[in-house]
Amino acid sequence: MANEFADLRLAILIDADNAPRTALKDIMSEVTVYGTPTIKRIYGDWTAPNMGSWKTLLLEHAIAPVQQYSYTTGKNATDSAMIIDAMDILYAGNCEGFVLVSSDSDFTRLATRLREAGKKVFGLGERKTPQPFIAACDKFSYIEVIRAASEAARTKELPKQEQKKQPRRKIAEEEQEPDLLLSNESSQSEFRLPSQVTDLIVESVENLASEDGFANMAPLGNLLVKKQPDFDPRNFGFSKLSKLIRSLDRFEIDERLDSKSSVQLYVRDTQK
Repeated sequence: MANEFADLRLAILIDADNAPRTALKDIMSEVTVYGTPTIKRIYGDWTAPNMGSWKTLLLEHAIAPVQQYSYTTGKNATDSAMIIDAMDILYAGNCEGFVLVSSDSDFTRLATRLREAGKKVFGLGERKTPQPFIAACDKFSYIEVIRAASEAARTKELPKQEQKKQPRRKIAEEEQEPDLLLSNESSQSEFRLPSQVTDLIVESVENLASEDGFANMAPLGNLLVKKQPDFDPRNFGFSKLSKLIRSLDRFEIDERLDSKSSVQLYVRDTQK
């Protein structure tokens, strides 16, 4: 999928009360795909004993902690501080995009407001994130999926002796699908995409298809995310959209050279 956001200056705002600290490295690596981190802040009550373990991670990634006391038990004061900062950054005009790291639906209106102002909004949260917040973002990625993809990539880079020490499914190496990142129970040949996702791809291919029925893969990927912000091939175990579509018997993929002699992928629904 082509990255249409690569040159954006980003403000990364992290809700420490709703973000797993063990995934911070993978989160920051993911953010670089969206653009250039310009502002990096994390919000929480840093006087609380359980927040001490964040310190090393914040220093490693040059993230500025913002102190927000918990005035009342059961109330999340960090939400208000993060929202106020986001609006200040918006009016300062120094960023074209925002990355909101939280699984809290309280940021739904913030995401909507930022998009109304013409800014790109990327959400990062856990699977428990409510749908309204997901829908309010231009793109939403699940932290569990990001972590699994990163762990799979790190495992592939290890020497074979080290890989044997890693917990993994017991299956012959030649039978493994290297791009099937998340599935521990089935090979690619047994892979079944949820019907609603297949329908989404079919509909989007039809929206973009030219007279010969083919649609360019890059615009297709962008359209899928616009229609469903949490669409990500990694959710289904594939590193790229092209590899996910190749796993489905329904579609035909054609490789073509453009005017710059670069290979462009086109996809056609063979049942249309």
